Amino acid sequence: MSIKVRNRLIALSCLGVFVAGGALYYTNWVVQRPFGLILFIGDGLTTGQIAAARIFKGGAEAPLYLERLREIALLRTSANDFAVPDAAAAASALATGVKVNNRSLAITAGGESLESLVDFARRAGRATGVVSNVALTDATAAAFYAHEQDPLAHENLAKQLQQGEMFDVVLGGGEADFLPESKGGRRSDGQDLILELRRQGYDVVRSQAELENTPAWRAPRVFGLFSEGNLKFAGSNEVPDSQPSLASMVRRAIELLQYNQKGYLLIVDAGLIAKACHNNEGERMLREILELDEAIGAAIEYSGNNTLIVACGKQSVAGFRLNGYPFTNDRGVSILGKNAQGLPFITWSTGPGGLDGSEPDAPAVIEPAAVAASAGAGVAEDTIAAGRGPGSENLRGFLDNTAVFEIFRSQM
Repeated sequence: MSIKVRNRLIALSCLGVFVAGGALYYTNWVVQRPFGLILFIGDGLTTGQIAAARIFKGGAEAPLYLERLREIALLRTSANDFAVPDAAAAASALATGVKVNNRSLAITAGGESLESLVDFARRAGRATGVVSNVALTDATAAAFYAHEQDPLAHENLAKQLQQGEMFDVVLGGGEADFLPESKGGRRSDGQDLILELRRQGYDVVRSQAELENTPAWRAPRVFGLFSEGNLKFAGSNEVPDSQPSLASMVRRAIELLQYNQKGYLLIVDAGLIAKACHNNEGERMLREILELDEAIGAAIEYSGNNTLIVACGKQSVAGFRLNGYPFTNDRGVSILGKNAQGLPFITWSTGPGGLDGSEPDAPAVIEPAAVAASAGAGVAEDTIAAGRGPGSENLRGFLDNTAVFEIFRSQM
């Protein structure tokens, strides 16, 4: 080999090293990935329900923390097989970026298991967490860790959560799904999954005080179970002192997950909104939207500016409407009951409040539904997605709900 050829090869090698080094520098220092990735999911995040929650909070001009998420889009929510999704299909689209059939959790019609955002986050070296104010085996949280054709197979879902590649922080309800019947749980197989979690090195906590006392100086392994089933509705006299609020769980999860130098992914399921909608309970629904709003405020305060925060509606349930002409400063209970025209302030399209009270001895219905049903049905309605932080600029116009997955995956 001549000296001239050798020098050219050396020059090309040096150029290759320079280009590779420049690409590495650009990727890691110029194009910074967000340190935190936080996805809030709640039913009822439609324009009508957000406006009603704002009025309920403090009048027509009352600001919400949600409004600090400046980037916004409307989301199409159809499932693979139905125009109106159920909870499992809607959550799976957000978790996996793929449309699946109703009643399917992160699994295709052909039985293929789909990877979720949590899988991508783990491969990127991020810590992961999930927070829910309903059972952790409910469809929304389960779409991020399970693969199941039956979203009501709670025993199987609890087992998949315990046996799978686990989250670093898990906070929510549903303790009975992890305990055998002999210990007051619902498991028919006799297994005590809480005992197994402790053997796996998890700090199992059952109260706000225990959660706060969890060490934050080491890598977290925290599994919080704060209720046998769903947590109690906000504002209820039944809420025990030991039950943490959604905002406090979000704040504590961020504090625990921030130890990881490569960042974290946190999924937050505000599931009680849907439970209230299914039962046509307007005041509870509005309070739960405000609980979600407080949790968004906690995330803004504790996560820092280099965090992607997105709050999106999963589906629309029961067809809520706030009717009539409340005054600008009307708030709270003043928008419950009947309005100045003698009509109900709150109505629903379907649900258990289907009686109009016109028949003899029929009970008066404060929040009537147009069609009586055992539970409010899903509604064909776009939901919103609002965000701030790196990647949120892609929330523009009309998008499919699978776009939320793509935004988060691009920021891993």
